This record gives sequence, structure tokens and C-alpha cells, in this order.
Amino acid sequence: MGKKRTDKIVFENVKILDAGAKGVSVAKAPDGKVIFLPNVVPGDVVDVQTMKKRKAYYEGKAIKFHEFSEHRIDPVCEHFGACGGCKWQNMKYSQQLFYKNQEVFNNLKRIGKIELPEFEPILGSEKQLFYRNKMEFGFSNARWMTDAEIQSGTEFDNKNALGFHIPRMWDKILDIEKCHLQEDPSNEIRNEIKRFANENNLTFFNARAVEGLLRTLMIRTASTGEIMVLIQFFENDKNGIELMMNFLAERFPQITSLQYVINQKLNDTLYDQDIILFKGRDYILEEMEGLHFSINAKSFYQTNSDQAYELYK
Repeated sequence: MGKKRTDKIVFENVKILDAGAKGVSVAKAPDGKVIFLPNVVPGDVVDVQTMKKRKAYYEGKAIKFHEFSEHRIDPVCEHFGACGGCKWQNMKYSQQLFYKNQEVFNNLKRIGKIELPEFEPILGSEKQLFYRNKMEFGFSNARWMTDAEIQSGTEFDNKNALGFHIPRMWDKILDIEKCHLQEDPSNEIRNEIKRFANENNLTFFNARAVEGLLRTLMIRTASTGEIMVLIQFFENDKNGIELMMNFLAERFPQITSLQYVINQKLNDTLYDQDIILFKGRDYILEEMEGLHFSINAKSFYQTNSDQAYELYK
């Protein structure tokens, strides 16, 4: 049954049927059109409010849950739902693998029309948390406010953020306290940078005004224990840059490679930038089955080191 709410439609008691790409699940509206919506699990029964209407489908969100799927679990991360970093933390890992396997098969067989040999099952990761060896975070002086913060009515004087971009919003950053994707000291390094910057009035980037000192942060870790930290600064403020870099060098002496970039372009890409070594080496070492790999700030390396080994062997 559907009913109008302003210019949007609410469909009631809709069962989530399937999982699509990039964390989006799939349902069917009473008029036969497909509905794509995030943060639900196949088997959930929900009321859906449409956000966009297209010729063949709707984009929507769940506004009320009537039944929860047997495949649903509680997400580990406090930021899940607002953050776009992890798409399926609310779904059992076995089901995540099932839908990922199905997606690859459909892309090759149904869409690509490729005649396939025997289709081998997907090989899951032993680690579902703290498995990434590279993380990138953005600074913002106008952080994304969560629904809970908005509804609280609280006035927030400090709106600086160091975290992830909100999906589809290039200028909005969600402030992150604890991320479950990269092993420590990743969280400690990020939080200490944010604390020190706030205490010393170092300005956070404003993407719309194109101003501010602190722009992005990259942290790389290796199975060898080596760590790379690279900060992108927008403004060429020598005093501010040295203040932050000296703090990191003293606070985290275990950092193997401490580097920075002054990037005044309109985009954050590093590959055409001069990278300045502040302390240590300009690379870290990764090891795989007796082989050693030198990884610099611009290197590509599979972001899940353990799965990289499974892939290459």
C-alpha cells in the first residue's frame, strides 16, 4: 500500500528481497518498480520513504522496521549508518560473501554473457575488522551533523572534523572517533592530530571557500610494524606545518615515514604533487612470504595484506 507524504511516497510493509552493489539493498514497490535503499538487510520488512523517483526505479530509505531479517546482526561501529566506509556491518559475514559472489557471477554471466567454467566460491577473509593497510581521512571546519545531534537541539561551537566523506557529498565530512578498518595506532594518531590541531587553533579545510591549513591525512601500516603518516596541507603556513609535524614526530616516535604535501589544487590527488620527507624514510617495508616490498606514498598495494597473499599465492 502506498500513501503520499508531501512530494514523496511511503510504501508500507515492504520486504527486502536482495542485496545489490555498494551496500544498497533491493525491494519491489507495489507498482512493480524496483526500490534501492541502504542500511537494510534482505529479509527485513520495512516502511520505505522514497527520496528520488526514476523511470524504472525508486531510491528510498527505511523509516520503520516491522520485522528484522535472520541475517541481520548489530554493527560493531558507532558510526555505521552515517559513515559510508562500511556497507554491510549489519549483515552476517556469510551472507555478505553470498551476495558478493552472486554479484560477480551476475556481472560475468548475465550482463557480460560470458561462458564460464566451473565457478569457484568466493574466498572470505579471516579478518572482518582491522584489515586495511591504508586509510585516508579528510579535514573539515563544517562537519556533518548526525540526525541525533540535530534533534538534540545542542549548539556545537567546534565543528571541526577529521574523518570520512559522507557518500555523494564532496564537501561533507563525518567526524570519526573510532574506525574498525585499520589496526592501531591508526585511531590514536588520527585523534591526537585532531586534538592537537584544535588546541593550537590550526585551521581545518573548508572545501567550499577553498581555505584552511589541514586538508587530508593518510596512514599506511604494514605487517612488519612500520607506519607511514602523510598530511596534506592546503596553505603554505611554515609555522603551522612545523608545529604539527614536530608534534607527530615527538608524540609517535614509532612512525617510520613522516611526510607532508602542500597541495593547493582543487582536488586531493597526490600523484602530481611533490612529497616532502619530514622524518625517517620515504617508504615503509611490507613482507609477503619472504619477499619485501618498498611502499612509498604513491604506491599501490592491495589494501588487505592478508587477502593479497591469498590472491597471489
